[in-house]
Amino acid sequence: MSTNPYFLIMFFLLSINISAQVFTFTSNQQGQEIIHKILVDSDYLIETRYNSESNVFVSTRGGFYQKNKEGFDIRLEFNSNYTKDSLKRIKLVPKGWKKSSLDKQIHYGKWLMAGRVGPEGEKRRTINGPRKTLKFLLDGHFQWTAFNTESFKFYGSGGGIYFAKDGDYVESIVYFSRDDSKSGAVLPFDYELRGSDWYHKGLNSKGEPMHEIWTQRKN
Repeated sequence: MSTNPYFLIMFFLLSINISAQVFTFTSNQQGQEIIHKILVDSDYLIETRYNSESNVFVSTRGGFYQKNKEGFDIRLEFNSNYTKDSLKRIKLVPKGWKKSSLDKQIHYGKWLMAGRVGPEGEKRRTINGPRKTLKFLLDGHFQWTAFNTESFKFYGSGGGIYFAKDGDYVESIVYFSRDDSKSGAVLPFDYELRGSDWYHKGLNSKGEPMHEIWTQRKN
């Protein structure tokens, strides 16, 4: 039995739309070109804006989405502009989005900060409360964001590209809300995966030692 070619084309396009991808598009804001970076997996989407020339951070927002005919209905978990716009839900239409995915890397997925390792051993923290630090890794791109899902308080965010292999994990920062001067910094780390946990050790953006525990997000 032959297959309708129109059906195959539509199925292919639909698969592109719903699969995990990284996209970018640009807009103009007060005479400056702004890059919009979109990270979207099977149920979560983050949109971040930063200056195309200076990489100065502008805003970020993200949360779980439902797909519709036009695009995405997103129930936000965080919105760095919440004190100005009070938005907890947004709609995004993928118009003019260009695929920016790099090679797929291990560590793919959503991770929550679950604790730290110090001289006294591991010190865990809850991942089920409203205060969260989320790291989203997708197709060679990363973004971490600290936020409160109840108060919508935004604590900070940063992102860029990463590479991970054989215990080495390297982040190249593109934008960083707390300190724009960190754009371009390259941070090498050691990592170890133990079950659903990711142990992450090295120096942070201030040059201070850190040994973090991240765990895969289940919901």
